[in-house]
Amino acid sequence: MDRRAFLMLLMAGVADPTSNMLPPLTAGAPTPQAPQPPKPVVQSGDANFDAWAEAFYERAIKAGLPASLLDRELAGLTPDPRIGALDTRQPEFAKPFSDYIKGVVSEDRVAIGRRKRAELQAFLGPIERTYGVSADILLGVWAMETGFGTILGGFDVIRSMASLAAQGRRRDFAEDQLMAALKIIGSGEFPRSRLTGSWAGAMGQTQFMPTTFLSTAVDGDGDGKRDIWGSSADALASAANLLAKGGWVRGQGWAEEVSVPPGFDFSVTEGPTLTPAAWANLGVKRADGLAWSTADASADTVLIAPTGAGGPLFLLFPNHFVIRKYNNATTYALAVGLLADRFAGAGPLVKPWPVEIPLSLPDRIAAQQALIALGFEPGKPDGVVGINTRSALRAWQKSRGLTADGYLSIGMVGLLKAEVPVLGPAPPN
Repeated sequence: MDRRAFLMLLMAGVADPTSNMLPPLTAGAPTPQAPQPPKPVVQSGDANFDAWAEAFYERAIKAGLPASLLDRELAGLTPDPRIGALDTRQPEFAKPFSDYIKGVVSEDRVAIGRRKRAELQAFLGPIERTYGVSADILLGVWAMETGFGTILGGFDVIRSMASLAAQGRRRDFAEDQLMAALKIIGSGEFPRSRLTGSWAGAMGQTQFMPTTFLSTAVDGDGDGKRDIWGSSADALASAANLLAKGGWVRGQGWAEEVSVPPGFDFSVTEGPTLTPAAWANLGVKRADGLAWSTADASADTVLIAPTGAGGPLFLLFPNHFVIRKYNNATTYALAVGLLADRFAGAGPLVKPWPVEIPLSLPDRIAAQQALIALGFEPGKPDGVVGINTRSALRAWQKSRGLTADGYLSIGMVGLLKAEVPVLGPAPPN
């Protein structure tokens, strides 16, 4: 073979596109699998947490979160040992309603709120006009949530939500919040270092959960950001948007202190929904003696006696229940509203809060167990005196000829225990 022929043969071999191909698959050979996204190496030392993290990773991928985001934020994650204790904490003694209200509706807080009301009017006014929510109510929420933006909480929201999810009691809720927090980070709106808040995941000056931030937070100062941590205008406008979306009624009150005549049937508390005029037919009147405004006169209201027949009484307007969408506790909503009234210039309540004796957890549970044994239905005997327990107590009180206000005092606990001696001796008065 001459030199020219040899070179042509060599070049043909190099150029052959099949010369470096793998042999074809034979029949029955396994099909190559697409590469799977890597899972984060979570070696926290807590087997339950690590198993949860691996399963959550897969659920987050299916929900559309990028693997790169999950790898970065979940790698090396460990449970926060403080979360479990805080989530399941049940106080041995329930703080009396009146003590709670007197503690948060303090003269110092009222003075700060009135000063803030004057200082921030430049953006409070436009927020109130835009969303229809009273600026004083927004200040009340701000005061209750973070002490006017001074106590934001220092928990890492990602770690807190992961810890709550792994322990399992509120897994679906915590995972929803965790995914929302990861979406905030992944969007580039805020880095993880800014996502700090309470142990339960509430963030910023008005304590928004991550899902609420995504759906409801707004830019209140016009700088193009929704900075509920650093901007009071953003935080308060976001709170106004939340309440407006919750059904806030423009121009209507939230509640009003009322008085009732002697011999009033308190079994109607937390019961029928009536207009102020209908309540007036039962003897219920404004405690300050003033007439109802046009907006309030047409509202459907509910009568409550939070500390029993001996304490202040209130007609609750629909806006009260909108506040409770922020925090579903009567104490919280009353505190926000009472602060708002004081910020606007109102004085203290006409009827003062009574002095209450704290009830121990065993006494609260014993009262619920007694109601069950006597044929009434307070719900699970867990020591939480909610609406079911109060309704059952009212029914029992009425059947015994007592003032049926649903108020569980130390005296009521004693009477219940006396009817069901197996629960132990009555507590001392």
